[in-house]
Amino acid sequence: MPVKPPITHLPIRIAETGFYKGFTKDVTITSKFAVGALILWAIAFPDQAASVLGQLNNIILATFSFWYVYVMAFFVILCFVLALWPAAGKLRLGLEDDRPEFSNFSWFSMMFGAGIGIGMLTFATAEPMYHFAKNPSTIMGLTEGSTAGNVRDAYIWSFTHWGLAAWASYAIVGLALGYFSYRRGLPLTIRSALTPIFGKSLSGPVGHAVDVVAVVATVLGVAQTLGFGVEQFVSGLTRIGFGDWLQTTAADGTTSSSTMGIVVALVVIMGASTLSALSGVGKGIKWLSNINMGLSFFVLAFFLIFGSTFFGLTALIVGIWDYLISIPGNILTVWSKDGTETGDALAGWQGGWTIFYWAWWIAFAPFVGVFLARISKGRTIREYVLGAMIIPALMCFVWFALVGGTAIDLELSGEAAGAITGAGQADQLFAMLAVILSPALAYLMSVVVVILLLTYLVTSADSAVLIINTINAGGDEGPKARPHILFWGAALAFVVGGLIIAGGLGAIQTAMVIGALPFSLVMVLMGLSLIKAIWRDSMRLKHGLPTTHAEGVPAE
Repeated sequence: MPVKPPITHLPIRIAETGFYKGFTKDVTITSKFAVGALILWAIAFPDQAASVLGQLNNIILATFSFWYVYVMAFFVILCFVLALWPAAGKLRLGLEDDRPEFSNFSWFSMMFGAGIGIGMLTFATAEPMYHFAKNPSTIMGLTEGSTAGNVRDAYIWSFTHWGLAAWASYAIVGLALGYFSYRRGLPLTIRSALTPIFGKSLSGPVGHAVDVVAVVATVLGVAQTLGFGVEQFVSGLTRIGFGDWLQTTAADGTTSSSTMGIVVALVVIMGASTLSALSGVGKGIKWLSNINMGLSFFVLAFFLIFGSTFFGLTALIVGIWDYLISIPGNILTVWSKDGTETGDALAGWQGGWTIFYWAWWIAFAPFVGVFLARISKGRTIREYVLGAMIIPALMCFVWFALVGGTAIDLELSGEAAGAITGAGQADQLFAMLAVILSPALAYLMSVVVVILLLTYLVTSADSAVLIINTINAGGDEGPKARPHILFWGAALAFVVGGLIIAGGLGAIQTAMVIGALPFSLVMVLMGLSLIKAIWRDSMRLKHGLPTTHAEGVPAE
């Protein structure tokens, strides 16, 4: 026989009785121990935790920057290859008669809300504004910061970080999981995507290790996202009159969330998300996703009508063109410290922005990937890749152009008079609303943004809890025991709160970059496994051999 039948059965030992009934104890207990140790360390020894994490982060940035850059380029190229490859593009994530469970609108809403919603609210204003002042072109002396001549470069880098690369990393994980779970009948968990390489050895310690790495990466990736959201949520609550006690002011005049503000925000967010998680994907998460998508369109419509419309639309069209022609260079360039002022500055900028983002997307990928697979059964690979990579990226571009473009235009015209630039990252969106609207209308729009932010936070947190429990349960998507949902909801809250208190958002960032490194290797192996599986399935079809679990394929 020229090609062996595929593996359609991967036994994973699941506890049948006791507290961990329905879960893989090796994965669940190890994951809880690792995350619990991080929480205790950050809370009990905050200074030591911040110092050690910072040193490890510096080592990783100095040693593995090239790895993050080339890995993300690999994901982008692979996604397009799979979509355009005739033998792959027409294959369905499931059996031939399977059709999508969710409508296109609900599918897109859940995908977008879980994938980037929170960060988009924070960075749609903050990132274009930052790159407007400083980016590689200004560092190299090619453009002048905070001038009209630097707008195009600001959008090149904003679109680079939030465009195809981000969604390609999510798409690869979701595609691999969907392919092996719904076509091969394997468990919906990370290890299943590596069966073409490691075979049935994934039933044991190798598979347990893969899933533990995925759970830890997910916790840290989601913690990073929630951290940004918590800071902006607290800033919004302060803006709409919940009291200055939610924030503290440093000696240099900058503000940040107070410890009590963080606690209050996390109690509200994680309490609501845990209740939603208990209701499952088809109820709480679906309805919350539809609500936040509707509110997102409302806010976008507001900026389209009342913002700097012409400036924003110009930034969108020109920005997309500039981004597309800059992709080959920007996603393959690695800047290293060379002892020169310019070289060191470029390396520092790339570590603080591009490498940080690539690590963030990788750490977030097991969460979004499992979730994408869960909601994408029945779609073809071509439909999945184009829908999961291109459409959300375009939505991000529209948001950045209209919202961030309005902020840049207000500063260029002098109307903002530094009010937006001088605001903290978490407060810039609210500061912009205060510039363009009367106090009463600014208050009402700030309330809308706070509600939108809360729905994004709850959607991301409750989805993460369900995905973590799915991995811990060996891919079982069914209802999970209430205590485990409550544990992971509390764990996420403590990771966010503990690391913010230990060292601010920077502490979460460093922990996330560290946690993303091992999972980046897993993701590369997932991509290679997918190529191998599709190639072998094409050979099986030529020889008249079955390729799905419903065709009576014997286990290899």
